[in-house]
Amino acid sequence: MKFQTIGLLYLIAVNLIGLLLMGIDKHRARRHKWRIPESTLFLAALLGGSLGTWSGMYLFHHKTKHWYFVLGMPLILAVQLVLGYVFLFR
Repeated sequence: MKFQTIGLLYLIAVNLIGLLLMGIDKHRARRHKWRIPESTLFLAALLGGSLGTWSGMYLFHHKTKHWYFVLGMPLILAVQLVLGYVFLFR
């Protein structure tokens, strides 16, 4: 497989994981069960899943009142987009 294909598959997987983590955590929050740590949600974003995690915030209406998520997720995504641009087009 080409490097680009592997990279694309990785990004799809990690973003799906980020989206699912937000959905699972919201589901658990509603049922007052054990929650996914916020550090795990941020780790998923930092590992390349920022778009999925950010999308999950608004799809599931989860963590949207926490300023560090509202500012942090799009900031992580912006940094990742800039880094992706630099690595791919420079």
